[in-house]
Formats: sequence, C-alpha cells, structure tokens
Amino acid sequence: MFSKASKTTQTTNKSSGNTTAEKKGGLSVINADLRVTGDLISESDVQVDGSVNGDIRTRTLTIGQSGEVRGEIVAEKIRICGTVIGQVRAKDVSLSDTARMIGDILHESLSIEPGAHIEGHCRRIEGVEEGGLTVIQAGQVVAANVKKENK
Repeated sequence: MFSKASKTTQTTNKSSGNTTAEKKGGLSVINADLRVTGDLISESDVQVDGSVNGDIRTRTLTIGQSGEVRGEIVAEKIRICGTVIGQVRAKDVSLSDTARMIGDILHESLSIEPGAHIEGHCRRIEGVEEGGLTVIQAGQVVAANVKKENK
C-alpha cells in the first residue's frame, strides 16, 4: 500500500511541471509583519503589506494599506493603497484614497482617487522599460532614453 516506488512517482510527477509557467505565475506577498531591507526583483506579481527599504522591479505591484516602500519602483502596473517614498515608473499607476505618495510619478496612465496624498511631480512618459524612457511634459518631449544611474 505504501511503497517507496509510489513516493518516487509522486515526487517525479510534481517536479515535471513547466518551470517557465511557475516562474512567471503566482503572487509573492510581503506580509504586514515582515520588514525587507534590499532590492526586490520579480517576474511575477508582488504584494507589499509590510515594509520594504529598497528598490522594487516587477510586473505588477500592489502596496496594501499597511504597506510601505522606501525606494524606486519600476513596474508595468502599480496599485498604491499604502505609503511610497521614492520615484515610481510604470505604464499604469493607480492611487487609492488611502495612498500616501512622496516622490515623482512617471506614468503612461495615472488614476488618483479623492483623498490620496501626493507630494511630488507627475509626468507622462512613453515606453517604460529597462533600456530607458521618454518623458513628455505639457505635450512636448522633455527627455528621451533616460536611464537609471548606477550607484
């Protein structure tokens, strides 16, 4: 009934899954009682309910009401319900009524709910990617191929 062969078969079946789908799928959560010091890089979605002191690069980022990020954020889509202190670069940025944003927002699309707190500049950009971006202000190109400085 319980043999070593069946255990080996079960383990083999579990590990034979598609690693690419596992790598790019799912959600990584920083819980409210967790404090992270350092940069986060993920190809999947990230939710921050705790505290992150460092830069974040991900596909989709959600910062919960209790979440706090101190650093630069680069993503395709960001939903801020908590606190961010630092620059945000994303195609789609959404600030809820509980958001507290201190820093510049570079975006293609920006939505701000009444009650959100912002201290900083909001600039429309085209093409958020690692290679650079184009900043558009008042309908004119201000800077092109802007890249992050290496520290």
